[in-house]
Amino acid sequence: MKAGFLSLNTSRRRDIILSGPILSTVMLLSVPTLMMGLVQSVMPLIDGLFINNLAGTVAASSVTYCTPVIAMVAAAAQGLGAASMAMIGQMNGRGEYSNAKYIATQVIVSGFLLGCLLAPFLLIIAFPISSHVNYEISSDVFTYLALNSLVLPFTFLEAVYNGIKNSSGKPEATFYRMLLLLLLKFVFNFLFIDIISLGVVGAALSSLFANLFISVWMYFELFLKISDDKLELRGFRFDVDVLRELFHIGMPSMLTSLMVNLGFFLINNEVEKYGAPTLNGQGIASSITSVCFILPSSFGAAVTTMVSMNIGAGNGKKALKCCIAGCAVSSVAAAALIATVVPLSPYLTVLFTRQPDVLAVANRALHIYTYSVIGFGICAVEISAFIGLGRTVLPLIVGVMRIWLLRYVFILLTERFLGVDSVFWGNLFSNYAAAAITTFMLMRVPWVSALPLTKKVQKSDR
Repeated sequence: MKAGFLSLNTSRRRDIILSGPILSTVMLLSVPTLMMGLVQSVMPLIDGLFINNLAGTVAASSVTYCTPVIAMVAAAAQGLGAASMAMIGQMNGRGEYSNAKYIATQVIVSGFLLGCLLAPFLLIIAFPISSHVNYEISSDVFTYLALNSLVLPFTFLEAVYNGIKNSSGKPEATFYRMLLLLLLKFVFNFLFIDIISLGVVGAALSSLFANLFISVWMYFELFLKISDDKLELRGFRFDVDVLRELFHIGMPSMLTSLMVNLGFFLINNEVEKYGAPTLNGQGIASSITSVCFILPSSFGAAVTTMVSMNIGAGNGKKALKCCIAGCAVSSVAAAALIATVVPLSPYLTVLFTRQPDVLAVANRALHIYTYSVIGFGICAVEISAFIGLGRTVLPLIVGVMRIWLLRYVFILLTERFLGVDSVFWGNLFSNYAAAAITTFMLMRVPWVSALPLTKKVQKSDR
């Protein structure tokens, strides 16, 4: 059935999503996304293994410190991806496939151009950020941020591509992209970090070249490959109404990603005060637990697709049932991961480093982080349902509350008693508290479209 599903066009997939059994459809849509989540979570593991074992503690700490900074600048990409999933998904749910492709073309062109505009900003902020960190990592922080400004436009393309494919009920396309990206990252990490020994420069260059090749592949997939989803650039003009609605819907998601990663940046500042080994240990634990966090939340993409299409078709009750089913399977997957990772934790962290001071922090953090994955998975799936409804302000509220109020404030209040462990316990507390809050909100929200679609988006013939 899976092979048959993958061969179906958008119209037939729409029929299955709207009419098929909920649980089996969630699983069917989630298998490619779960596989993509596995590949996506393996990527920082591979990066971490190369950087920790070949470039050293200082380089690894620098990459850990820079990650939320880069994500803050790329926040607009996440917003555009979320907006495209909501708008295109609801258009597909109504059977308006030409309008869906028209919106997809608008969002991918504007997304790439926005990434190009923001790239110099990442380079500029590299100066003040690198001058206010521990002297051990200052130089590497500047280098990594500056070089990643070249990667930013491709990051925007990939986020929009994921939104387009997921909203069409084709999550396997995002898996193929991520698998190819993983293979390219491994090859270029081996070349630039192992063979040429470029350290942090090599880590950034591996991302640049891997994403460049991936972007060429995505262009072929979207604009050259003959299919029912093929997009057209001939005669393209920006549609102000579509772009206004995209940014209106996507702005809360952009702000969510920005504020969440700003919180992570401030948390890293708290950890950085304890020295490079402590920051490195936290980074190792985060890389390993990325598997645990990404897999349960991967059901969210399927939930967004099913909710948006069912809402577009006027079936709010089934949309709610889809969300509940997504939360259930996410929780089961999270529990299985906890049972697997916790006993293996000391054998996993030692793959990254043999330094006792780094391992002590990594093992302690990993144990606490892992147990928070059930709450995180539930919260992620329910946020995905809000996005499918077009209610992107609610994820903004929850995202800011989870990191700033429930986690960062927790850290500030308990740091004098717990030290750096306050960061790890803050993660556990904030994820379960956020899951309780999103569940409460979910039960009270009306299950109808919140998109301001007062008129149909018509394809221009100009």
